[in-house]
Amino acid sequence: MASLRTSIPGVIGICLLLSSGCTQRRADGTPSSGEHQVVSGIASLSKVRLPSSMTVFGEPIPLDNTEVRERCERELYLNLQAPGQLILNIKRSGRYFALFSAIAKEQGIPDDVRYLAVAESALYMTRSQKDAVGLWQFLEGTAQSYGLRVDDFVDERKHVTKSTRAAFRYLKDAYRLFGSWTLAAASYNMGMEGVRSSLRLQRTTNYFDTYLNDETSRYVPRIAIIKELMEHGDRYGLSVPSGQQYADPDTRTVVETGPISDLAAWAQKHACSYKEVKLLNPWILGGALPHPRGRWEILVPKK
Repeated sequence: MASLRTSIPGVIGICLLLSSGCTQRRADGTPSSGEHQVVSGIASLSKVRLPSSMTVFGEPIPLDNTEVRERCERELYLNLQAPGQLILNIKRSGRYFALFSAIAKEQGIPDDVRYLAVAESALYMTRSQKDAVGLWQFLEGTAQSYGLRVDDFVDERKHVTKSTRAAFRYLKDAYRLFGSWTLAAASYNMGMEGVRSSLRLQRTTNYFDTYLNDETSRYVPRIAIIKELMEHGDRYGLSVPSGQQYADPDTRTVVETGPISDLAAWAQKHACSYKEVKLLNPWILGGALPHPRGRWEILVPKK
């Protein structure tokens, strides 16, 4: 399971986030109003502060601890360097967050787990350099151990509903082991055994009191800062009207109990295109499906 790092150059990010535009100088060489706004934007970024208190997964973040506060500020300023990515996160949340929240409520876990997916994949069906795949960035072995099918025809790490349920089962298992959602999240990054060994060695039971590798020590603060920026985007110039968030079309489910030899022909039979089927069902890897282990449930546009 991988994590997201920001990478857009800072000055470009600050310009996009805190100014209305990067305009050129006038023909006579004097700076335009836009150029003044860029300078003002850089100055404004230095004035951005963390909220007085923060929670993640319902657990308080000890911002009075200077080391923890510095970790959170690091994630705040680095994320603010990539406003384009932050806006994409907010827009993509329209496609997934309602489903994540519904499953979280059903399974009795904190709604904040949806921000873990943002930290992992930026809500994009990506593959990491370590071959972690999908919104929840499962490695193949972990995916299969949580009931996801991964073979030459199907990769259910890209099945939105099934992978979400699998990720939540993992987090619930970790919570039962550690009694803390922040530690459960840390284990999503470094594995349950890695967290357990660290706690045993250091004789601690609290994420923020535990010395961890750099990636895992940043992981929970990153999730907390993503939550802050997405829930209170207007404070940071990141307001996205709800009507501008992305959403899939209304769909219906077609059930098949046998193989599909030609997915394009199958799509035409159901009054849609091959492209629509692939976009709505990214877990289908090629142009055909073998005999299912039970049945195939394939989404198609409702027309």
